[in-house]
Amino acid sequence: MVAPVAAEQSESGQTGPIRTCIGCRERHPKRELLRLVTRFDADLSQWVVAPDLQASAPGRGAHLHPTQECLELAKRRRAFDRALRHDAQVRGGPLSLAVLDQYFAH
Repeated sequence: MVAPVAAEQSESGQTGPIRTCIGCRERHPKRELLRLVTRFDADLSQWVVAPDLQASAPGRGAHLHPTQECLELAKRRRAFDRALRHDAQVRGGPLSLAVLDQYFAH
């Protein structure tokens, strides 16, 4: 059974979905966070964490503030495998953060 999406009223009076950043663990409106997904990158021959800019990719997603600080916190906490439910033994290898690091470098 799928849990209902949390919706809260913001200070401006708008209601919308609320998500938790996997870096800082703070709850914010979905539109303020970057959605992340896993996908197999044929060029790298491994599973990668990639930004989902349109927030429309299929599958499980995780959310992160688009800041270097939250990215580093998520790395330190090893939050990506857990949040994205990536099992390295089943999927044939660990998640690579190369695509995500490249996105944050720009």
